[in-house]
Order: sequence, then structure tokens, then C-alpha cells
Amino acid sequence: MTSKFQLLAIAILVVVSCKQEPKEKIEEVKSATLPELSFKQANRLANLPLACVQVEYPNKLNQSLSDALQLQGPKVLHPAFYGCYDWHSAVHGHWSLVSLIKQFPTLHQAATIREKLIANISKEHIEAEIAYFKKEGNSTYERTYGWAWILKLAEEIHTWNDPLARDLEKNLQPLANLIIDSYSEFLPKLNYPIRVGEHNNTAFGLSLAYDYANTVENEVFMDAIKEAAIRFYEDDSDCPLSWEPSGFDFLSPCLEEANLMRKIYAADEFKIWFDTFLPELTDPDFELAPGLVSDRTDGKLVHLDGLNFSRAWCLYGISESLPEYTHLKNIATKHIEHSLPAIVDDNYSGTHWLGSFALYALNHAK
Repeated sequence: MTSKFQLLAIAILVVVSCKQEPKEKIEEVKSATLPELSFKQANRLANLPLACVQVEYPNKLNQSLSDALQLQGPKVLHPAFYGCYDWHSAVHGHWSLVSLIKQFPTLHQAATIREKLIANISKEHIEAEIAYFKKEGNSTYERTYGWAWILKLAEEIHTWNDPLARDLEKNLQPLANLIIDSYSEFLPKLNYPIRVGEHNNTAFGLSLAYDYANTVENEVFMDAIKEAAIRFYEDDSDCPLSWEPSGFDFLSPCLEEANLMRKIYAADEFKIWFDTFLPELTDPDFELAPGLVSDRTDGKLVHLDGLNFSRAWCLYGISESLPEYTHLKNIATKHIEHSLPAIVDDNYSGTHWLGSFALYALNHAK
């Protein structure tokens, strides 16, 4: 007959072996090779915004017209950010150029990049952009996607140790201040978060805004973002990741929210929240297939390549905050590898913006 002590010993062995198995699987995932931004890849990605930041047409203005006087060309209305098909893509195209030249000062077209930054982000051009926001009916322009990318651009310039950066930062700061004021006015009025997988996603906008506030140590702005994030998302649980993606998504509502909350919470608080919010991701065997694009010449359908990149930066970020979930890095890498080869130079529907998403994902692959 088996004694109770023998039964206890068997039970302990079972528990120990069950606890050790996920660790062994995690060790296997750690050996996966993360994608790196090489000098060759950096030059390739730099060519994408270089090919459009000063190209006026085609263009999608997204205007609300108050009178006939507002019927003007993109370069007149937006002398700083008129290229790359739409305003927000022009903004993050400039962010891409700054990020790339910071990391690789000897890029093949480094001189051209500097020339375009000087030409576009001038004091006069930024003043014109501010004037556009201040016209009647324009206060909500690019809320909050374009707002967030302005702050990301401002953050990138702020952390660039180069004399040119100090001039650009001085020129851009008044627009960044306007965006901060706009956020501070808007957030208390927003009773519910916007959970779509496109531009208006609240979590994405707050995430980039928080990065800026944290980098420049604007504690008042940080507190406003924290208050809004906790009010919106503190009690969320069981996010329906299986419902994603929608047909035009370039952001994951579930993962963008988690990526924001990891910045808001301390690591131990975030783990408790995350395990309730996306419990399936805590499983080392969890899998998530990349979004599939059926037609990359379709400006909406190609959004799913962007989704793959944005999922990747969120998953890398989550695993950075919670190292025990390092298996998420492998999923992130597969998403990048799926879409990175698809960014081809002759597909303007994607190239005018996807390079920035690819770069942002690669910057977070660690």
C-alpha cells in the first residue's frame, strides 16, 4: 500500500515538473533571433519617406471647409507636412528620418535628409501649421493619431544629440505645446475610450503622448494621461483578441491597450492587470497568426501589414516589462518577418507610411 508520505512525494514531483516545463519552453524561445535594423535596411527604409515628404500629390487633406478661402493646395495649407499623401504620414515620415539618421549618421542620403528636415521644419512653416489648427473648425484636426505622431517626432528630435536638432526642436516646440494643450482639454471630455483598430484608437495616441511626456519630464501631462488611462482601462478584462483583426486594422485594440498600461503601471501591478486582460498570452504555447493582405495596391487592405508591425512593437514592449513572457517575442518577430519583405518601392499605397511602422517595430525588437 502506498503511504501518505509517498503520495505526498509523488504530488510534489508532479507540481515541480509542471512548474519547470514552461521555464524550459521559455528558454527555447529565448534563443530565437530577433530582427535587427542593419545599415542596409536603414538605407532602404530612409528612401521611403525621402521619396514622399516633399511630394504634394496625390494627397488626402481630410478638411472641414468653413469657406471657399480654405480651398488651397496641400503645400499652402501645410507647408511643413504636406507630403506622403496625408498629414499624419508626413509627420511620421519626418520621425523616421530623424530616427534613422540618429542611429546611422553615415546613411547614404544623410545630407539630403538634413536638407529636407531644415527645409520643412522651419519656424515659418510650423507657424503656418499652428495657424491651420487655430482656424475655426480645425481644433480637432488629426485628433489623436496625428497629435501623437507630432509628439513622437518632438521626442525623437529632443533626444538627438546634434546641433541641427536644437534648431528643429526650437521650431517645432510651439506646435508640440499646442498638441499638449489640445490633449489636456480633450481628455477630461472623453467619457469612453475609442477602441477601433485605426487612427482614432485612444490607447495608441495616449501611449505615444506618454512617451513624450516621460522623456521631457512633463509631470503634469504625464499625470493627465495616467488619469485618463486608468479611468478608461483599469477594470478591463478578457479582451477579445480572437475578434481581431478587422478588415482595415493597422492597430490591435487589445495589444495597444496593454502596451499603454505597461507604461502606466509598475511591473507587479501590470502583471496582475495583464493576466486578467489577456490571460491566453500568458501561455508559452500561445500563437497568433499575422494579418494577411490580399491586395497591397488597396490603400485600406494594406493596413494589415501595418497591423503586423504594430502588434510586434506591442508584444516586444510587453515582454520587456514582463520578462517571464519572453515567448511573445517570437510571435512579434514572425509578424515582422511576414510583412517586412512586402514593403516595395512601387506600392505608394503602403510605402507612404509603412516604413515608419516597420522602423518603429524594429526599434523595439530587443
